[in-house]
Amino acid sequence: MLIDKVNIYQVVLPFSIEFSHSLRKRFSAKNIIVEVIADHGEIKGYGEGAPRSYVTGESQESAAKMIKHFIHHDNFPWELSDVSQVWDFVDYLSNVKEHNSAICAIEMSLLDALGKRQGKYIIEYFPHDFFINTIYYGAAIPIANKYRVIEISQLIKRLKINKLKLKVDKNFSSNKEAIETISSVFEGDYDLKIDVNGAWDYELALKHASLIKENKVQIVEQPMMPGDEDISEFAELMRTSGVVLMADESACSLRDVEGIYKDGLYGMINIRLSKCGGLRNSLKIINYLRTKKLSFQIGCQLGESGLLSAAGRILSLLCCDAAYYDGSYDQYLLKENVTFEDVSFGLRGEAGPLNGFGLGVEINRENLMRLSDGFPCATISNHVYK
Repeated sequence: MLIDKVNIYQVVLPFSIEFSHSLRKRFSAKNIIVEVIADHGEIKGYGEGAPRSYVTGESQESAAKMIKHFIHHDNFPWELSDVSQVWDFVDYLSNVKEHNSAICAIEMSLLDALGKRQGKYIIEYFPHDFFINTIYYGAAIPIANKYRVIEISQLIKRLKINKLKLKVDKNFSSNKEAIETISSVFEGDYDLKIDVNGAWDYELALKHASLIKENKVQIVEQPMMPGDEDISEFAELMRTSGVVLMADESACSLRDVEGIYKDGLYGMINIRLSKCGGLRNSLKIINYLRTKKLSFQIGCQLGESGLLSAAGRILSLLCCDAAYYDGSYDQYLLKENVTFEDVSFGLRGEAGPLNGFGLGVEINRENLMRLSDGFPCATISNHVYK
């Protein structure tokens, strides 16, 4: 397969509802989509990154710039015939968190194109030691007033999902109200995580301790910002209460995770494709966690299109040992998508492999053009084989 050119799009994906967490009030998501065009336009592969300044320090602009830089590397596989070329290219790139959404997008687009050319679903390029044919996603509840929390909780309950993630912030009173509201709606029959996104200091974390214990919260995700020295005392307090701390913004690379394991403060890691640098790098982290007997969940970035949802599905199906699965919110969150396929989970959060080659989804080009103002922000042509 001969790659003709690569297009980079900056897309804005509108939400059907507001979805807020402690760091952002969200009505849309700004993502990056890479389009690989090969064999005189016969093959088109797509990848997506979700650059977030508060996670990896990336923006749409910086991610697009880095993708252009990567494509100009000598070992970019303009002539692509084997998946090992993709792995060699990704391994060559500097895996620091400021590059991760860019790496995710370009890796995914190459795999999608190669899979379509070879008539393979991307999952076939990976070992199946931990493969499972069906997974069950949990559901997320944003920061909202009591009535909105009730409405969303009732919807989730009708879907027969009881694995929940609640976004919380610095407001103890509203956090308390939301947690107690959820407990009431589900009548205590839930598996509840709360996601702080690093909003607390030690004093505020301590204030939440009894609330967490009394309402059977199982997991507290990223209670403090990366590098906060007070995390050790709170981690010990949670450990004595049987509550697990999960690292998210603190865990963007294998080096981060190695440090987290050494410190021994977090009992679980949130793996998100865009945050961790794509499938190759995410699985390196997961394999390390397996050797250390440290739990992990497969998560997602808020506002992923059907492209990242499809890739997240592949990663999830390769990880029967994940503690939780989070993602595939397409129809529940997005007002418009860039794929024809709806990659959402179903009743009980159930989901399985997608049909088709590559990622298993096809791009809705009309939507892609409209959501990116009608043109790519950059085009890199193959001049070598012209």
